[in-house]
Amino acid sequence: MTSDIDFSRDARGVATLTLARPDKHNAFNDSMIAEISRVLLQVAADPDIRVLVLAATGRSFSAGADLAWMQKMASYSERENLEDARALAGMLQDLNNLPQPTIARVQGAAYGGAVGLVSCCDMAVGSERAQFCLSEVKIGLIPATISPYVIRAIGERAARRYFCSAEVIDAQQAAALGLLSEVVSEGELDAAVAARVDGLLDNGPQAVKAAKALVLEYAGHPVDKTLIEDSCNRIARVRVSAEGQAGLQAFLNKAAPPWKATDV
Repeated sequence: MTSDIDFSRDARGVATLTLARPDKHNAFNDSMIAEISRVLLQVAADPDIRVLVLAATGRSFSAGADLAWMQKMASYSERENLEDARALAGMLQDLNNLPQPTIARVQGAAYGGAVGLVSCCDMAVGSERAQFCLSEVKIGLIPATISPYVIRAIGERAARRYFCSAEVIDAQQAAALGLLSEVVSEGELDAAVAARVDGLLDNGPQAVKAAKALVLEYAGHPVDKTLIEDSCNRIARVRVSAEGQAGLQAFLNKAAPPWKATDV
């Protein structure tokens, strides 16, 4: 494991991926992107991991692209830049499509590509110090690979403004835009993230994955006969599944479902 990120998991199945370059404001480069992608693929394939928290060390969440990496990219050909962009786009897609629910813990500034990381998570809890900036146009670039996720997170109208203006967005405005799920004081951040984790662990692990898949697969699709029939098939399968049956029986008998009873 590279020293640029840390990865841990507890007995409950809660995994934490931490950006760990505080001296560089957790800016990412090609090697860090590759390592994050590797960890995300491992998480996706692990049935015992129920939640992923994306965190960072130091004062900043992430400054986006590393300066040395950007200097190297400046000398790349268009083809080399294309391959480099594909690596970042692949990592973002892996995070966005992770089967498990994801929570971004945003303790400080998130600039450039880091806004994409937060946008790819299912929810984000930020401290009052958190701030965001889509700063690419300030140096003559565009937020291309992160744009699909940021647009979905904050909406087209806001994206048109902030992509072009490169304004700094404070924590309260980020919450109003939907980029943050909630804002708390710096001292309350860990407790707020823990509360979100606990809430997710109260729910059926397979149901949570299936519910997330509904959003990922149905968003933007017309509500036609094909989608309606697919939704009917999904609920029918879940109802007769082992987890669905256990949950229904626990509810009817006013008992704790097995996934709560076995939490450590």
